[in-house]
Amino acid sequence: QVQLVESGGGLVQAGGSLRLSCAASGRTFSTSVAGWFRRAPGKEREFVATLTWNGGATYYADSVKGRFTISRDNAKDTVYLQMNSLKPEDTAVYYCAAAPRFYTYRVYDYEYDYWGQGTQVTVSS
Repeated sequence: QVQLVESGGGLVQAGGSLRLSCAASGRTFSTSVAGWFRRAPGKEREFVATLTWNGGATYYADSVKGRFTISRDNAKDTVYLQMNSLKPEDTAVYYCAAAPRFYTYRVYDYEYDYWGQGTQVTVSS
């Protein structure tokens, strides 16, 4: 079992930055693929970013590429999402997820077995 708790969300002006954190508990997290997803109001949940268990490979949605950076610190059982140059369309609830069944990064939500409760990010124009 893996429990995930996100933090770091909030209200920021367009062009600003936020760093989300996802603290995990559970023995398998440090060997799990991890990812971030988001759900905007009235929209389906969508993939944002993912990385392998050691952070050696990352992958991003085109909409955030070059602005967001995913990373992890396995010594702290934490995954981060650094978000720069935020836009109003980035407004959403952001979810952290873990996929212990896989070794390469994953982009589909059905591949993830564990989810956090989400943290709200609101970007004002």
